[in-house]
Amino acid sequence: MSTTTTKYRGDLILFMIIAFAVSWGAWFTATALGGAAPDSPGFAPYVLGAFGPLIGAAVIRLRRAKRGEPAPDHAVRFRRSVLVRTPLLLVLGSATVLGGALLAQVAGGPAVSLDNAMSVVESNPAGPVAFFLTMLLTGPLSEEPGWRGTAFPRMRASLGRVRVSLVLGVIWAVWHLPLFFVTGTVQNQLGLATPSGVLFAASSIPMAMLCCCAYERAGVAASVAVHFAVNTTMVLVGVAAPVAQALILGIQAVVVVVLLATHRPATTTAAPTDGAAGTRPDVEVASAVSR
Repeated sequence: MSTTTTKYRGDLILFMIIAFAVSWGAWFTATALGGAAPDSPGFAPYVLGAFGPLIGAAVIRLRRAKRGEPAPDHAVRFRRSVLVRTPLLLVLGSATVLGGALLAQVAGGPAVSLDNAMSVVESNPAGPVAFFLTMLLTGPLSEEPGWRGTAFPRMRASLGRVRVSLVLGVIWAVWHLPLFFVTGTVQNQLGLATPSGVLFAASSIPMAMLCCCAYERAGVAASVAVHFAVNTTMVLVGVAAPVAQALILGIQAVVVVVLLATHRPATTTAAPTDGAAGTRPDVEVASAVSR
């Protein structure tokens, strides 16, 4: 095992420990304090829990800078030329959810209603802008710099992209488990030992793979966009019926297969060490947070 691979393994272990410790510690605290309702004392730790991966990513980024190391070979750096792909991927992420929900409606499931979407947005006491900002911050921005911007490129040093995406999907599903016990969360309303709860956990795998495909194409900004699009569309449409969840899962799996088959990322060479002349900006964490 090379020295670089050993360092990456150490970084990954530290990242996972921080991400899980911060998130699980905060969410179990929220459970003990009464749940995730905005007027509950458990609301603050509930929100804090979403930032476990971002905190872990920041620690690894600072650690790498202190050691004077370049970004991992598979880290996708910020390039303006690929930003055009980000809105396209955002639309694609939303389409996987809307397509599954519409197919479920045709199959006899719940109807897709614009009224439901309007009701969800208007129910936010701070208004629609606050709703969309919340959807962006708690999930996409608080997670993607960690799972995709930090863990993915380091795991790619020793594993293929399909295997990495699958493993991250399983880890992601496990990471979400405490939310099933926090009163007031979507996961708690679904229930862990129900078809909807099981499908929610299973959907983490194609969702993670979709975000990884987006990351490979356009960096953390793209994975944030896909994550935001899927989460927001799920909430606006009100996806909870197992038939809709299953169809969305299936559509995302098909889309992932197509994306993997149509993109072969080239192995990059390491950038100069931090602080050296000619260093190119990367989106491992710093640029992503501005995203």
